[in-house]
Amino acid sequence: MTDFFAQEPAVQVERLATAAHAALREWGVENASLDLIKHRENAVFKMTAGEQTAALRVHRHGYHSDAELRSELDWMKALSDAGIQVPRIVPTNSGSSFASYDGEGLPGTLQIDMFEWIDGRQLGTVEGGVTDASEVERTFGTLGELAAKVHNQAVSWTLPEGFTRHAWDADGLAGESPHWGRFWEIEAATEEQRHLLVRVRERLHDDLSKLPKSPGSYSLIHADFAAENIMVDREGVRLIDFDDAGFGWHQFELVTALIFITEEPYFDRAQAALIDGYRKHRPLSDEQLAMLPLFFLARSTTYIGWVHTRSETETARELTPWLLDLCCGLANDYLST
Repeated sequence: MTDFFAQEPAVQVERLATAAHAALREWGVENASLDLIKHRENAVFKMTAGEQTAALRVHRHGYHSDAELRSELDWMKALSDAGIQVPRIVPTNSGSSFASYDGEGLPGTLQIDMFEWIDGRQLGTVEGGVTDASEVERTFGTLGELAAKVHNQAVSWTLPEGFTRHAWDADGLAGESPHWGRFWEIEAATEEQRHLLVRVRERLHDDLSKLPKSPGSYSLIHADFAAENIMVDREGVRLIDFDDAGFGWHQFELVTALIFITEEPYFDRAQAALIDGYRKHRPLSDEQLAMLPLFFLARSTTYIGWVHTRSETETARELTPWLLDLCCGLANDYLST
C-alpha cells in the first residue's frame, strides 16, 4: 500500500484507470473511454461507451469493508425510493452493487461501483468555494431543505439486517483513533498549534460525550455536504458521494455545508438560508443552533486528520496551512468560552 501511495498522482490514476477498465467486464462494457473527474478519497471517472455514460467510482483501498459499502449503497437506494434525488446505482450483470478487482501495482483489492451520470454543475469546490455567490440564499435554502429531507428519511428508516457504518460521534471525532485520523499529531503544525490541538481534543471529547443520540438530533447523515458534492441543474439540487456517510449529529451535517465559506462575505446569508430551509421540513431548536460552534470546531479537526493521513495528496498540501489556521482559530475561540 505504501508503495502505491508514494507514487506520483498521475501514476496512481493510470493504475486505477487500468483497474476500472478491467472491472467494466462485470457490467458487460467494452471499448469504453474513461475521463478522470476527481482523484482524492476515491478516483471517479466518467465512463463513455457508445451512447452509454456513467460515473465509475474506484474506492480507496481499505477505507470501507464490503459490508460497509453495501450499507452505503442500501441507504442510497432507500433515499431514492423516498423521492430524494441521489445517483441511481447501476448493478453489475450478476446483480451485485459493486465489483472487486486486484492486479499488479495496486495497493490491494479495490471496490468499484457505477452510477448513472448526472448532468449539471457542482455548487462549488473545496478549494475554490461556491461558484455562484449571487444566488446564495436560493442555493443554501434548497440545500437546507435537502438536508432536512435526508434526516427525515434516516430517522424513519428501519436499518436492514447487517447494516454497518462508522459513527461521527465523540469517539469517531475526538477519541483515541478518530475516523479520519489523530489530528493532533499532524506534522505540519507548530509546537504551539500541536499543544492547542491536544487540549481542544480533550474538551471536544468531553462535550460531545454529553450530547444525546436521540432521533431528534442524531441519525444516519451524509457527512460530506460540501459544495463539490452538490449538483445543481434546472431540476434543483442533487446530492452525490455518500462515501463518508455514517451515524452522526444533524448539526455536524449542517456545518459541513458551511465550513469552507466561513471567511466569505456571504457566510451569514448562507447560514441563515441553510437554517431557514432546514426548518421548513424539520425542527431545529435554538438550543441545537447554540451548539454550532462545537460542531464547526469538530468538523475542522476532521479535516486536519484527513490532510494528516493523506499528506501525499495535492489537496492536502494545498489545504493544510489554511485548515490549521481555521482549526486553531476555532479552537482558541471555543476554549475561551
